Amino acid sequence: MRNFLDFEKPLAELESKIEELRRMPGPEGLSIADEVARLSEKADRQLRTLYAKLTPWQKVQVARHPDRPRTLSYIAELITDFTPLGGDRAFAEDAAIVGGLGRFRGRPVMVVGTEKGTDTDSRIKHNFGSARPEGYRKVRRLLELAGRFHLPILSFIDTSGAYPGIDAEARGQAEAIARAIEAGLAVPTPFVATVIGEGGSGGAIALGAADRVLMLEHSIYSVISPEGCASILWRDAGSAALAAEALRLTADDLRRFDLVDAVVPEPLGGAHRAPQEMIAAVGDAIETVLAPLLGQAPEALRARRREKFLAMGREGLG
Repeated sequence: MRNFLDFEKPLAELESKIEELRRMPGPEGLSIADEVARLSEKADRQLRTLYAKLTPWQKVQVARHPDRPRTLSYIAELITDFTPLGGDRAFAEDAAIVGGLGRFRGRPVMVVGTEKGTDTDSRIKHNFGSARPEGYRKVRRLLELAGRFHLPILSFIDTSGAYPGIDAEARGQAEAIARAIEAGLAVPTPFVATVIGEGGSGGAIALGAADRVLMLEHSIYSVISPEGCASILWRDAGSAALAAEALRLTADDLRRFDLVDAVVPEPLGGAHRAPQEMIAAVGDAIETVLAPLLGQAPEALRARRREKFLAMGREGLG
């Protein structure tokens, strides 16, 4: 059964009626195909109207949609011969971070990403994509491993943020994130990051210090969640919609500020309505930005990558 967001309720009623008609045996001598076609056309118009003018808060909801393709979905479709690598070689394995070796369109690569899960059991297993320090130490280990073997790196970002528990703080959460960012900036091989859903706080930036950062059209990328921002500024998490507007967290905003390099268009209605189409489009976008980076000298890659992020702080947002 398709999950509908709050702002899609009128569309939900219409699509439910269409499905009901399709299952209903038509009266003898009377075809219901014309009525189904009429309602389908109306639903398509309504969907286009809704998604043509999404507010930042509505984009937050789309980015969090439970049926949106996750990191493991992209790995399954885009990466062949995938061999997962686990553990931080210091404390434990963290299932919120997945990664390993594989081939992207025939080329050996290192893949790393945050994984939220797709049902109750997998969401609990992956801690809803919120990693602990050992997860970010695993990120650092895999990035350094990729550098040692001259492998391009692909990362997929989909997290509301790092795990905020006391145990994570006690084990050095901030330091682990900082070291992962440092490793991303220092790696001597091409690095492409893609925000496929939520890109929240340092938990996202830990996987985003890349040569090229892509965002899906309805994904978000921000230093804090709208609810967290609203709680701090207005002492009211209910003001999340206002915070989403102020944070400028949409792909269009971030591209306009040159904080990301490209926006990947989503199928009408969001990635969750046509996941295979979305994954194929992401694969094409990655190939487009990765190709010019291949063969470049490690020193040049590192220097440009570092300058790219330093320039963001120098120039501000205007």
